[in-house]
Amino acid sequence: MNIIVAVDKNWAIGNRGDLLIRIPNDHKHFREETTGKVVVLGRRTLETFPQGMPLKNRTNIILTHDTEYQVKDAVIAHSVEELLEQLKAYNEEDVYVIGGDSVYRQLLPYCDVAHVTKIDHAYEADAYFPDLDRDPQWEITADSEEQTYFDIAYQFIKYERRK
Repeated sequence: MNIIVAVDKNWAIGNRGDLLIRIPNDHKHFREETTGKVVVLGRRTLETFPQGMPLKNRTNIILTHDTEYQVKDAVIAHSVEELLEQLKAYNEEDVYVIGGDSVYRQLLPYCDVAHVTKIDHAYEADAYFPDLDRDPQWEITADSEEQTYFDIAYQFIKYERRK
């Protein structure tokens, strides 16, 4: 299973329920990685999407404890165990965890690949992703050239769990 996330230099991912910054090339990278695949996300993350609707051209699986929660064109899982059972129907290489922070933390132990957009800036934030650079279980296996969006530098880094 994969995780895909954009982090700042402190591994922050969000503030007050929103992304830290919107970088068009990062959104393009996200679309290229996840289109035609399975995305796993939390209810609050879904609610930040346009009209609170699932992403097009993907199988959306929403992880929520709310047993009454339903959303058109999405699969609902009420626990990590239920989610893992549902994911058996898919190739694990085609599954991408896309947030938010509690979903990332719950599912990181089940992931072997992390696609991280690292933004060389520190933002005010209240949501964070675990620092993979300090985790001996993870290693960088690929990285892009540094890119810029206005004056903000960033790069795409692929981490893989050590075997």
